[in-house]
Amino acid sequence: MKQIDIQVKQEFPLTIKRLGINGEGVGYFKKQVVFVPGALPGEEIVAEVTDVRPNFAQAKIKTIRKPSPDRVEAPCPVYEACGGCQLQHVTYEQQLAFKKDLIHQAIERHVKDLLDVPVKNTIGMEDPWHYRNKSQFQTEKKGKKVVAGLYSMNSHQLVDIKECIVQRKETNKATQVVRKQLEKLEIPIYNERTKNGVVRTIVTRVGVETGEVQIVLVTATDDLPNKEKLIRNLETKMPEVKSIMQNVNPTSTSVIFGKKTILLSGKETIAEKMNEFTYHLSARAFFQLNPTQTIKLYDEVKKAADMTGKEKLVDAYCGSGTIGLWLSKGASEIRGMDVVKESILDARRNAEQHGVKNFDYQTGTAEEWMFKWQKDGFKPDVVVVDPPRTGLDEKLISTILAVKPKTFVYTSCNPSTLAKDLKLLSKAYKVEYIQPVDMFPQTSQVESVTKLVLK
Repeated sequence: MKQIDIQVKQEFPLTIKRLGINGEGVGYFKKQVVFVPGALPGEEIVAEVTDVRPNFAQAKIKTIRKPSPDRVEAPCPVYEACGGCQLQHVTYEQQLAFKKDLIHQAIERHVKDLLDVPVKNTIGMEDPWHYRNKSQFQTEKKGKKVVAGLYSMNSHQLVDIKECIVQRKETNKATQVVRKQLEKLEIPIYNERTKNGVVRTIVTRVGVETGEVQIVLVTATDDLPNKEKLIRNLETKMPEVKSIMQNVNPTSTSVIFGKKTILLSGKETIAEKMNEFTYHLSARAFFQLNPTQTIKLYDEVKKAADMTGKEKLVDAYCGSGTIGLWLSKGASEIRGMDVVKESILDARRNAEQHGVKNFDYQTGTAEEWMFKWQKDGFKPDVVVVDPPRTGLDEKLISTILAVKPKTFVYTSCNPSTLAKDLKLLSKAYKVEYIQPVDMFPQTSQVESVTKLVLK
């Protein structure tokens, strides 16, 4: 492939046309695409090239000649270093418009046949700060100090984060208390380079409505030095902590959790309430990170599923059964599956606790169980999915097209994989509409609910 005619460190004027999928500004120089983090549509800037690839270049802002009226001062002191948020420098109203546009862009890029599908306005938050109920901060030893934070964008530099302004105050507090105790008790911190040490990650989660806090220490070894003293100190300093767990991950990987989880103190789960439902969450169980918006998201799923009480429902990628439970009053029977065994145990417990009579939750893949159930004579009327960022497994798409539920509701956290999947699903399904929901204000991520009806 021919190298593009742009050099590293080259400077040139650039007009920004739109925002890209990671929230970066997109402009064109000599007909080549240039991505500029922090630049906004309509801005005229001087860009300095930082990297050149075969079909695009990356640049940084040298100066802004004409700023966008949507530009604001980012309130976070480590915003540019951290990379956890991408849109703090944009007005919230414009963030919502951008997220709707992201879905349009993905459809235009991957499936032009669906350009007429209605994409509704993004459902936002009244207060788009301090909303995340869970944090996963890596640890590092710097001299005698223990720091906890996130890795800087595209690097292995750990940014020390004392207070994250998109995290709940409870998780911020818990992380800092744990960090100070690790430092005080001189508990060895894992070193990625030498592979020595113990504590890798501090994971904290809060049940926003219950106030219960869970701490999970992810360690490289089963052995946790000074364990008893650490537990005692954490319990004394934070009576709100109801669960202290240790998760062991000895592998050299960027995946946070290992397979082994040990109860150190308190309960194995904490409780979270949303409307009339109480959910029990174990250390590795998936649960939405923004409970306020989750209620809006699940209500959109319920609206799209449009059930009368007679329908058989399959909740694929069910996690701890949250979506299925939300729709349970409209279903005559619920079945679900997930590859994480602990999530399925949580799903069963949650269903029993809420008096759901007709349910079946199994560990395994959606395609495996849907075919098995079909052979046993079970045919779902409605299937709801909430897959990871990679989208639907091709085998699952084939299964959906074979099983042919009347209604298919697709909750997505990635417009690109959503568009690719819709291209395949639209052979048998009419795409009624897409409803974006802002689950992660200040970031470039967008969640959406798509309603598909069998043709």
